[in-house]
Amino acid sequence: MSQIEARLHVLSLWQKSVIALAIGMSSTFALPPYNAIPVLIISYTGLIFLLNGCGRKYHAAVIGWCFGYGQFVVGLYWIANALLIDPVQFAWIVPFAILGLPALLAMFSSLATLLTVCVPVGCVARPLTLAIAWTGVEWLRGHMLSGFPWNLIGYAWTASDEMLQFTSLVGIHGLGFVTVLVAATPAILTRVEFGWRRLIPGALILISLVAIWSGGNLRISEQSVTEFNNVQLRIVQGNIKQHHKWRDELRQLQFERYLTLSSNPGNSTATHIIWPETALPFALKNKKINTQIGSLAGLDGAVITGVIHTVANTAGPPTVWNSLQAIGHNGRLLASYHKKRLVPFGEYLPFRSLLTLLGLTKVTTGAVDFTAGQGSPFVTVRGLPTFTAIICYEAIFPHHTHDSEETSQWLLNITNDAWFGDSSGPHQHFAMARVRAIEQGKALVRAANTGISAIVDPYGRVQQRLDLGEYGVIDGKLPRPLDRRPFYARWGDSTALLFIMVTTIILLLSSGEWRKHSAP
Repeated sequence: MSQIEARLHVLSLWQKSVIALAIGMSSTFALPPYNAIPVLIISYTGLIFLLNGCGRKYHAAVIGWCFGYGQFVVGLYWIANALLIDPVQFAWIVPFAILGLPALLAMFSSLATLLTVCVPVGCVARPLTLAIAWTGVEWLRGHMLSGFPWNLIGYAWTASDEMLQFTSLVGIHGLGFVTVLVAATPAILTRVEFGWRRLIPGALILISLVAIWSGGNLRISEQSVTEFNNVQLRIVQGNIKQHHKWRDELRQLQFERYLTLSSNPGNSTATHIIWPETALPFALKNKKINTQIGSLAGLDGAVITGVIHTVANTAGPPTVWNSLQAIGHNGRLLASYHKKRLVPFGEYLPFRSLLTLLGLTKVTTGAVDFTAGQGSPFVTVRGLPTFTAIICYEAIFPHHTHDSEETSQWLLNITNDAWFGDSSGPHQHFAMARVRAIEQGKALVRAANTGISAIVDPYGRVQQRLDLGEYGVIDGKLPRPLDRRPFYARWGDSTALLFIMVTTIILLLSSGEWRKHSAP
């Protein structure tokens, strides 16, 4: 036992819980927009020290919950911004949201630490078991119930294009496994009773980290990206604040803002114009408006916009979708996609019959819940290669963009991050969307109401962008997908599982820990 562990061992459970809460909070600063990656070493090495000092299994679960709670409270504080758009109706929910949701999400962290101490291996292998358990529960967090894979730990590397290239092989979950393993491994170096053998896993991991960076650097330095010849995009960022968006007296002004930006100098070369999620503050049911929008595009082009699409029902309230629609030059609807993954409490109220009794309603405007779309996210619009439609929240789900049949050639993400205000939320959201481009080997085009709008190449490199709070347009070409599909694009999360299995075997054999089973 190291001196640090000896000091921690004598602390009470509540004292250890406070330390876990503090290092969990600090770990968030490794994620966007800060990307202070070295704090992960303090956080996850500290977590290993705390787990090694657990006398009982439930102590590990409590420590893991406190660590996760601190991580989620700091990482998701921006939720309050969405609720304070309408403070009269939702301000009272803020404490429950920013403290309650992290409490639920921290159950996943609790499960990870509980599994870590339940595996019968010694202290040298504990960073490995933590990395496996952490990766597993992050995968569960992205799939259970409606899923919420926000701020997966692998996103800490979004400041390094070189490290992010590893996701083309193993996805964000594989990179997350490496991240936890690297951050927790320094705990081994303090175990002097294992002699020189304790250095072997650390040396292997350090070599692997250098190899991952070097491979990523080689991948992006020797590759160039070509573009589609006959496609010229104009991405419009209207920068309309959320508390202005649905005010009746401002709707026409907002529409005119998008018309003006779309037709500003340079428009004559644009074949396709892209507006953000719900750019239009009304449904596209007026022929005059449709024609006005369509006239912005060329004869063989289109305007692609986010819109609220409604269908009246004689027997009840209308059916409402959060949609992407493409309008041709003559005002005709060319294609549409309805958002499939809706935000709980934002776009629909789960357990509505029960929660309405408590005075709860969804945060977005209107009393009717949105309906989840059905069918394929692959959309074909005249003059464009087929694309994968991604509306807002869908960008955080790696499996939403997975294309086993190689149907689409690029990713189109429209979003309205005005809900997050000037917080870390928009930066986190954009960082996650960028990784989807690398995983699939396809360009990402992103139109965001208040930012961040961008054109991202298939290597995740930002070619052009409009930052948060800016007002304007991006005029640019559409990059082609990679000639050779990334390994992850072909096999999905199974690549991460294979990588973890191989790494586990190598590290256990190299450390000899499979024979020791020594007690912490």
